Amino acid sequence: MTAATIQTVDTPDGPFTILSDDDARVLASGWSDDVDRIVARVRAADRPSAVAKAETDAAAAVLAYYAGELEAIDGIPVAQYGTAMQLAGWRALRDIAPGRPLTYAEFAVELGSPSAVRAAASICARNAPALFVPCHRVLRTGGALGGFAWGLDVKRSLLDREAGVPALLS
Repeated sequence: MTAATIQTVDTPDGPFTILSDDDARVLASGWSDDVDRIVARVRAADRPSAVAKAETDAAAAVLAYYAGELEAIDGIPVAQYGTAMQLAGWRALRDIAPGRPLTYAEFAVELGSPSAVRAAASICARNAPALFVPCHRVLRTGGALGGFAWGLDVKRSLLDREAGVPALLS
C-alpha cells in the first residue's frame, strides 16, 4: 500500500484515531492519538508507506455514534487482511447488534466452529478497525469483559453506551 490518511477526533472515551486507505476504507482505528500505535495494528505487509492527516467520513460516523446514533458506524467500509477464518470472523463481528453481546463460545458457534473458542478470541484480538468492526461486543462466558486492546474501561463504556445498562466488570 502506498499512502493512507489519518484523523483523530475527541470522544468521551479519549482521542480516537482512524487510519484509512485511498478508497476511504478504515484499515485501523482505536482510542489513542499515537499514530504509530494505530499504524502498527495493520499487518506489516499491508501498512501504508506514507500517512497524511485528512478529514474522513469515518470520523463523522464516530462522532455520530457517540451522539447516540449507534448505527452510524455500520456503513463505514473497512479493509482487513488475514486468513479465511479471520475474514469470516471480522464479517460476523459486524453482525452483532448493539446491546446484544455474545460470549467467545457463542461467537465460535456463529463461526461454525463451536470448539474454536480460542480462535474466536484471537480474531477479536487481531481486529484492527476497532469500533467499526465491534469486537468489544464479545465477552467471556458469564459476561465478564475479557480483554480489549484499548482497555477495559473503554470496552465497558462502549457496552454501557450500547445497552443503556452497566456492563459486568471482569
